[in-house]
Amino acid sequence: MAAEGGSGSMEGEEPKAEATYYRLEEVATRNSEKEMWIVIHGRVYDITSFLGEHPGGEEVLMEQAGRDATESFEDVGHSLDAKEMLKQYYVGEVHPSDLKGEGSENSGSACRSCWSNWIIPVVGVVLLAVMYRFYMAESKLS
Repeated sequence: MAAEGGSGSMEGEEPKAEATYYRLEEVATRNSEKEMWIVIHGRVYDITSFLGEHPGGEEVLMEQAGRDATESFEDVGHSLDAKEMLKQYYVGEVHPSDLKGEGSENSGSACRSCWSNWIIPVVGVVLLAVMYRFYMAESKLS
C-alpha cells in the first residue's frame, strides 16, 4: 500500500523532504462520497471535503474519483487559484513504478495510443493518394 520515502515537486511548490507514496490500485479504492481521492500530475489529493464546494458540481469530481484526472483537470483550464487550492488536499505521490506503467493494469496502454497517433494519419494519407491517382487517371482518359 503506502510507503515512505523520496521527494517530488510541482511548479510553485517546495520539494518535500519525505513523501508518502500510493499505488494507483489504492487510489482507485477511494472513489466514494465518503472518501474520494484523485491523481493530478502524479500527486494524490483527498478531495472528499471539497465535493460540495466544487464550482462545477460534485458530479464532475465523482466521474474522476479514484483515477488520474490530470487530462480532465488541464482540459478545463483551471485558474492559478484552483491550482493553488490543490495544495491543501495533497496527501502524497503516485508510486514511481506506477508512473512508469510497471505493475499497472494500464501498462502498455500508452504504447497502444502511440500507434493510433500515427497509423490513422498515415492510412488517411495513403487513401487520399490512391484516390488522387485514380481521379487523375480517369480525367486523362476522358
